[in-house]
Amino acid sequence: MKDEVTREERVDALGGMGCKRKRVEDARFTQGKGNYVDDLKLDGMLFGDFVRSPYAHARVKSVDSSAAMEVPGVLAVLTAADLEPLGLHWMPTLAGDKMMVLADGKVLYQGQEVAFVVATDRYAAADGIESVEVEYEELPVLVDPFEALQSDVVLREDLLGADGGTPDGAHGPRNHPNHIFTWEAGDKDATEQVIGAADVVAEEMVYYHRTHPCPLETCGCVASMDKVNGKLTLWGTFQAPHAIRTVVSLISGIEEHNIRVISPDIGGGFGNKVGAYPGYVCSVVASIVTGKPVKWIEDRMDNLMTTAFARDYWMQGKIAATKEGKITGLWCHTTADHGGFDACADPTKFPAGFMNICTGSYDIPTAYLAVDGVYTNKAPGGVAYRCSFRVTEAAYFIERMIEVLAIELGMDAAELRRINFIKAEQFPYQSALGWEYDSGDYHTAWGKAMAAVGYDDLRAEQAQRVADFKAGKTRKLLGIGLCHFTEIVGAGPVKNCDILGLGMFDSCEIRIHPTGSAIARLGTISQGQGHATTFAQILATEIGLPADSITIEEGDTDTAPYGLGTYGSRSTPVAGAATAMAGRKIRAKAQMIAAYLLEVHDGDVEFDVDRFVVKGAPERFKTMKEIAFASYNQAIPGLEPGLEAVSYYDPPNMTYPFGAYVCVMEIDVDTGEHEIRQFYALDDCGTRINPMIIEGQVHGGLTEALAIAMGQEIAYDEMGNVKTATLMDFFLPTAVETPHYTTDHTVTPSPHHPIGAKGVGESPNVGGVPAFSNAVHDAFRAFGLRQSHMPHDHWRIWKIANELGLHG
Repeated sequence: MKDEVTREERVDALGGMGCKRKRVEDARFTQGKGNYVDDLKLDGMLFGDFVRSPYAHARVKSVDSSAAMEVPGVLAVLTAADLEPLGLHWMPTLAGDKMMVLADGKVLYQGQEVAFVVATDRYAAADGIESVEVEYEELPVLVDPFEALQSDVVLREDLLGADGGTPDGAHGPRNHPNHIFTWEAGDKDATEQVIGAADVVAEEMVYYHRTHPCPLETCGCVASMDKVNGKLTLWGTFQAPHAIRTVVSLISGIEEHNIRVISPDIGGGFGNKVGAYPGYVCSVVASIVTGKPVKWIEDRMDNLMTTAFARDYWMQGKIAATKEGKITGLWCHTTADHGGFDACADPTKFPAGFMNICTGSYDIPTAYLAVDGVYTNKAPGGVAYRCSFRVTEAAYFIERMIEVLAIELGMDAAELRRINFIKAEQFPYQSALGWEYDSGDYHTAWGKAMAAVGYDDLRAEQAQRVADFKAGKTRKLLGIGLCHFTEIVGAGPVKNCDILGLGMFDSCEIRIHPTGSAIARLGTISQGQGHATTFAQILATEIGLPADSITIEEGDTDTAPYGLGTYGSRSTPVAGAATAMAGRKIRAKAQMIAAYLLEVHDGDVEFDVDRFVVKGAPERFKTMKEIAFASYNQAIPGLEPGLEAVSYYDPPNMTYPFGAYVCVMEIDVDTGEHEIRQFYALDDCGTRINPMIIEGQVHGGLTEALAIAMGQEIAYDEMGNVKTATLMDFFLPTAVETPHYTTDHTVTPSPHHPIGAKGVGESPNVGGVPAFSNAVHDAFRAFGLRQSHMPHDHWRIWKIANELGLHG
């Protein structure tokens, strides 16, 4: 056989891994042809909406729906009393707690769902909400977790023992009615001994404020119960459709095979759409009761006030070092504000997520971490907002502690990091808090970053700027925000990662058609990550069919194999591995078919880009397209017809992407305004599947990090009122505020991942926040600032300058 096409041309034609392939999803999104939940219209569809509590803590004395039932179009009003006979007035949370579906006796946060109004259209539902009369008795409000642990006010009366005591919770002993758990990692005694004997110890309280994922599309669903065949179909904004199906089955009692969950296009997730919300349960119940489809779509205020928040961690730290700057120990005690219910989305064995990655990129021989979860009168449901289970909090903590240690030592912060990095030859590295880092080359990445930004010149310029400021020549300071982070993603190994008992594996099923095209179905669901593009590229490289001939399908539990969904940067590390492994099963069978067609032994053919060739005689080959057709039209001894495979991948370990970020920021001390002059982001995510998509992910994650560090906050007053429940108050950056980003990379493949990939979608949020925040701190370091709490909006920056006496 003669082949006129060069090998390089064949590689290019595949569009496989490493190719800057354009996103195939964008055509429908840019033309307004996306398929979102609120686009769904079914015959006879009804609309549901919630009566929500105006109080953060109150007893519900009565709920009178009689006036609402007189509103034209209102068909039903559900309350906890209606759900109780069905056992649906409370539901399990992902964290092993339980939470009210509708207010049962009291409310625990502002905006909590009290009643569900079902009407013929959303306007009638809105009118019905206004007509429901609820009598409340206000109760004392606790929005401070430290105060909650000292108060006599009991928030979760349902958790009191018969004797009024405090029974154990899902994660062990509780030492106060408002206490949820204590979780520990590391060696407490050894760490305290090291700190007690250290040359230098820096102590600091680091607060990562409460924020919110605020996806473009709010949460919502459409429930349709077919009473004839007993089938429930649930469309919704779900990041984990199979897990939602299991939860709905457990709550409703409907057998799982009679439930179909469909997650269509989702306008962003960022962790906000992982858990189960009362709207899902009430829509299902309303559909069962009325026999008609019921749609629930929350508005923006509902989304910001009541769906899963992120962060809200108070982290008290101590870091010990020698006089030369070698870190000897790290101690951290975290007080975690979980709101009214523990509805955090964390693996069961990790009630504080992966906070024990808080040793970061550093070779710290001794460490201890304790986390206390606390109930308060805030919305529940802490999620991994574009991070992997509290990794962002951990990264922010260690990067702030490095900065305060540098101040304590009188040492350059970049050099302090460099001399404490885990060395390349130490990998796989066992951390003091229990993780085995797979691979890394931190020194190379850091050196590349420092050279790229001209670090020494920046420090010289900064020193001159301070001198000029003191001389009255300028009112602007220069801050250099440094960050080197290590993330832990790819949850995870079933041996230690599950949610509600479901092991966190993932899956891929591939079917090759006779003509050489293919469809791959996965247990994930894209929310903008470009799965339809990148997973096809993985398969193109693995099976030798063009990426343009491969369709990726997700989000339908009736067609996709069971998977745990997309969050915590799991897609490439877990589902991407499942895709590669399924592809290799296809290739193994294709090799046997090719050998038969070429009349040689299996071992005498080898894979080459898009074909199998006879070893030593590359002119003799069979393309994958030819093999696909032969699998359906030739009887091959010992092989079943067809070319299909399925893989369920349980990773042996997490993956550990890392990055080196530098933010150069100018700050006007008189106005508090800032200008980001330069932001350099170097990421190492192992094998790079699509460089263009990686760059887009980094840009998006950094912009979210900018929002969090520089203004985004869910703030409460002392009465539990949410002060930032609209986009007038909750900061979302526009093109005006968003700076230019310079991206860069190194490549350190994961040794245990089938293609060496580590994941990158959440890394820029993890590393970006401390880089932005450290730039603010660094600008004022010469004037005595050590620590201030985020977010660093103009007002707070102005206050820092004022408190330091810089306005005089």
